[in-house]
Amino acid sequence: MSAQFMRRSIRISVRLTEEEHRLLKEKMARIGVTNQEAFLRKMALDGLVIRLDLPELKQMISLLRYTSNNINQIAKRLNESGRAYDTDLAEILEKQKQLWGLANKILMKLSAIQ
Repeated sequence: MSAQFMRRSIRISVRLTEEEHRLLKEKMARIGVTNQEAFLRKMALDGLVIRLDLPELKQMISLLRYTSNNINQIAKRLNESGRAYDTDLAEILEKQKQLWGLANKILMKLSAIQ
């Protein structure tokens, strides 16, 4: 039987002080977890729970979509007329610089995780 369908039959009980319980709830809220049992199980088995909050990643995905759309439009224009405009290429280069900047910010945040 796969681990996914095995029933959890062993119960472990833990007592906390009011302060410990407050800290537990605070940590759960900070990473956006509401299931206390799942949180405690994950911490007990893996010893670590990380929730990444990277708004730069959302910006990066948006820029990638925008740039991909522009490249497709330029390719279509090239196929139809054989022409590309300097402004189109300059805009793509600018978006590429922004993408590299966001990638650098993301990498810096990831490298700061201990």
